[in-house]
Amino acid sequence: MAAGMQLHIGTSIFVSIGGLIVVTIWRLREVRSAVSLRKIIIPPLGMATGFCMFFVPAFRIPWTWAGAAFLIGAAALAYPLLLTTRLIRQGDAIMMKRSSAFLAVLFVLAAIRFLARGYFDTILTVQQSAALFFVLAFGMIVRWRARLLIDFRKLTSESVHAPAQ
Repeated sequence: MAAGMQLHIGTSIFVSIGGLIVVTIWRLREVRSAVSLRKIIIPPLGMATGFCMFFVPAFRIPWTWAGAAFLIGAAALAYPLLLTTRLIRQGDAIMMKRSSAFLAVLFVLAAIRFLARGYFDTILTVQQSAALFFVLAFGMIVRWRARLLIDFRKLTSESVHAPAQ
């Protein structure tokens, strides 16, 4: 059993680091292209398909845990993303401008999630821990993208109502 657990921990670390690298590269490339309504809305919609995991009984968690995880993600973990991401107009395009702290925020959030997951894996099944952190991440992404959507709408409505020169 201990050897199996070692393999699981090693695999988990490898997958977590790989995921962090992929997300970091994706986020850095995202800054180089114009933001669109579609680019704001599609990621949370795509991520929402992950809720299908709850069809499998092993992944189910109590509603109170799910609610708490969503609120922690939306209230606490989304906050640094909200502080370090802004939409700006560059000519006819709307671009995402990140502060220099954005990359550090991503790494700190990944470390917090990794360390917390190490604790939760000792008291929950691996599937329940995955479900809990999925809901937490979903709360974080939904709040962040909702803010981007509001800012995007403001910028696009300003261009429509701006006086012609």
